[in-house]
Amino acid sequence: MGETFRNWARNQSVTPAEVRTPSSPEEVSRAVRDAVASGRRVRMTGTGHSFTAVALTDGLLLRPGGLTGIREAGDGWVTAEAGTTIGALNRELQRRGLALANMGDIDAQTVAGAVQTGTHGSGRDVGGMADQVLALEMVLADGEIVTVRGDGDGRIRGVAERDLFDAARVSLGALGVVTAVTFRVEPAFLLHSVREPMTLTAILGSLDTLVAGNEHLDFFWLPHTDTCLTKRNNRAPGPASPPGVFRHWLDKHFMENTLFGALCGIGGRRPEVIPRLNALSAATLSASACTDTSHRVFTSVREVRFLEMEYAVPREHLGQALREVRDLLDRRDWKISFPVEVRVTPASDAWLSTAYGRDSAYIACHVYRPTPNPAYFEGVEEIMTRLGGRPHWGKLHTRDATYLAQVYPRFADFLAVRDALDPGHAFANDHLDVVLG
Repeated sequence: MGETFRNWARNQSVTPAEVRTPSSPEEVSRAVRDAVASGRRVRMTGTGHSFTAVALTDGLLLRPGGLTGIREAGDGWVTAEAGTTIGALNRELQRRGLALANMGDIDAQTVAGAVQTGTHGSGRDVGGMADQVLALEMVLADGEIVTVRGDGDGRIRGVAERDLFDAARVSLGALGVVTAVTFRVEPAFLLHSVREPMTLTAILGSLDTLVAGNEHLDFFWLPHTDTCLTKRNNRAPGPASPPGVFRHWLDKHFMENTLFGALCGIGGRRPEVIPRLNALSAATLSASACTDTSHRVFTSVREVRFLEMEYAVPREHLGQALREVRDLLDRRDWKISFPVEVRVTPASDAWLSTAYGRDSAYIACHVYRPTPNPAYFEGVEEIMTRLGGRPHWGKLHTRDATYLAQVYPRFADFLAVRDALDPGHAFANDHLDVVLG
């Protein structure tokens, strides 16, 4: 048997029949051909930042650690090996005077894992990671290594390359093993970041203005209070004025991790005090501002382990969704210590992007890992699905292919592409059998 794989949240694990760490696309190709020949299924993991079982397999598990680094760079693009972490990519781009236009708030993910599960940040004009992809290198089920480009006009296994590109960018690894990702990049830029507490009531009354007035809006609502921490990030000409070493440690490490983790631990042992602890946290929030390199503003440190469910709803339903979640918590006796995070993105043309075809808003609910609360997630999920919500592919949910086919207009087209590329479903696993059918 191979070594046991566990995800970051420690809620998913598997001991596959075999584990390999390929160091080239050719070694990935050999592994795929070996798996198919022996009747085993094959999956490539990332760094384990998905909360679902999307990366698991009892067959041949490929680890990404041998596929790292920048392979090539050109005018407005870079090609990164699939196992390169977003943090490593950011550092290399910065060295070259380049940057991604947008990203999520975690930089520990591999680039392939982030793209394949639809990782996103918050952006008025620029979407998630998949929307910044120009090409994907993939190993198909017969071992062939192909490169699929957004501007390609060929056909692969009878599928138009443009269709395959739109299907493959967010494909959960179901179409093939991604071995490299080519991103659109731009000259490095600064972001002016303003962090400010606001009431949820005030935010609900000015949502359209807040979204329209900021390139990147992100806010966190503290349950059992009317307080939110807003983060408004906009491009700035400079000069840079990053937070000092002490302020960075205080905000990013002590307040958001050490102290917050201690409060979660207290709340886990005595749930009845969580509303008071949240009120205390709300009272300590204060306004701050800095101007810094973009990726340092986009990303955060996350050391307190949690479980997460996130849904994308049509942007116009955000206010209703938040009001219903607030009312749900008022009605029920749940004690929720973790903030509810809200972000927005423009529409995407990747078929299985949670933002496909519509401007979207994301509502993410978290619980402290030692104290899961399935009823909380179930109650929020009922609200989100009633509003046509799409669950984040890497976060907890209970939806299956029947539901997902109703909210993704190109779902059937995606399945047809999958059958053309991988008719034997060599890249499937138990989780994909549920969400893709």
